[in-house]
This record gives sequence, structure tokens and C-alpha cells, in this order.
Amino acid sequence: MVEIAYALYLMITIAITIWVARTLSKNGEVFLIQCFGHNAEVARSTNHLLVVGFYLVNIGFITLTLSLGAEPQTITETIRFLSNKVGLAVMVLGGMHFFNMGAVAQFGRKVNSWLYEQGLAQPVAK
Repeated sequence: MVEIAYALYLMITIAITIWVARTLSKNGEVFLIQCFGHNAEVARSTNHLLVVGFYLVNIGFITLTLSLGAEPQTITETIRFLSNKVGLAVMVLGGMHFFNMGAVAQFGRKVNSWLYEQGLAQPVAK
């Protein structure tokens, strides 16, 4: 039972991590292009770096939390185990998303301001 619970936890959380990373990467590129003064190359590069960091932090968190808590022995305990661990992983994914969006927006405004001063970009509305 324990091995099945661990395997299910890893499959569910890694699948969610991959889906979230792909969704954010695909839909975030437009936002990043705007933040980086319409420089698509810088935006794509930043997007890729954010995705790699996102994977590293979340998969690291997922594997570290495997050892936390009591091992499930029954079906009911397995459901609780999966609910707690998957729920925690999803909360961390959400927190990472909001942190990344705030950091990228702040950094993007600074870059866009610098590009505007250099005459390489148009100002972004605040």
C-alpha cells in the first residue's frame, strides 16, 4: 500500500507541475514580451529560465515531502495521505506562481524603463 501511495503521489504532483509549467510558459510569454520592451528574444530566454527554476524548486519540494508524515496502511489513510501531500504541493505551486509574477513584473518594469531611456522601447503604462 505504501509503495502505491508514493507512486500515486509522485505521478499526480509531477503531472500537475508539468501542466502548470507549460500553461504558465505558453501564456506568460506575451506578458514577458511586454515587460521586456517588446524584445521577444529576452522574453523567451527569461521564460525558459523561469520554467527551469520552477521545475527544480517544485520537483525538489515534491521529493523532499515524501518522507514527511506517517506512511499510510489502509485505503482511507492513503486517500488522506494523497490529499494532504497533493494539496500542499498545489499550494506551493500557486505560491511560486504569484512570487514569480511579482518578481517578473518588477524586474520587467526596470528593464523596460532602462530600454526606454536608451530609446529602445516604448513606455509601459503603470
